[in-house]
Amino acid sequence: MDIAKLPKSSYYEWKIKLEQPIDKDKQIKEEIKTIVESSKGRYGYRRVTLVLKNKGFKINHKRVLRIMREESLLCSKFKTRSRKYSSYKGQIGKVADNIVNRQFKASKPNQIWLTDVTEFRIKGKEEKLYLSPILDIYNSEIISYTLSNHPTINLTNTMLEKALEENKDIKDLTIHSDQGFHYQHSSWTKKLEKMNIRQSMSRKGNCLDNSPMENFFGILKQEMYYGAEFKNYNELVIEIEKYIKWYNEDRIKTKLNGMSPVMYRLHSA
Repeated sequence: MDIAKLPKSSYYEWKIKLEQPIDKDKQIKEEIKTIVESSKGRYGYRRVTLVLKNKGFKINHKRVLRIMREESLLCSKFKTRSRKYSSYKGQIGKVADNIVNRQFKASKPNQIWLTDVTEFRIKGKEEKLYLSPILDIYNSEIISYTLSNHPTINLTNTMLEKALEENKDIKDLTIHSDQGFHYQHSSWTKKLEKMNIRQSMSRKGNCLDNSPMENFFGILKQEMYYGAEFKNYNELVIEIEKYIKWYNEDRIKTKLNGMSPVMYRLHSA
């Protein structure tokens, strides 16, 4: 006390505070609230548990579930489903064999890319918005995408050009899609042939043949689109772009050992 020149009352006040055990339960509750807020309520208790473990907390999912119930933090995202967009217009060009055949596994990036087109609508608006992404099956990363109010050939071709521009070291790549007219068109097939990229297509009307891509669309729409209100399509475009960035860089996946797609790719490099 004399050395620190502290009043006797202050010394004993801080002595009592420092000797008190840290309220671990309170600390965990605050951490859970922060995780839920940063994910905009998109994380359920299992993903919250993974984040906590990544931060060094020793905790099981049952305790996390109990706390999230008590604090009313359980995920309550809307689960409405919209009609699936179909770009199938019959056979208008080349229909490729189903080379992938539901073998959705890759030992490194740029072995198997999946692609498709999905549709968004805003209530009261006549026009629509279309998203065309490419997903790398290795780590479920969206490596390229385009957005447009029209589902044209340019929508998918521009996306492909962007993907190839950003990933130049491609030697043994297969691109898998459905039988939509975009992927039968000569501008698509000739580009793949020129780049020595194998083309694979799902069987007609079989969404399970491209299920990881369908799963991504389902996750995206459930976590940022269903139940939300958008004033216009520009606002919707901004939110989709922000979501894809968050999905790639921050959204953890259990199958990626609790890492995001980008974290997993960098970790395994």
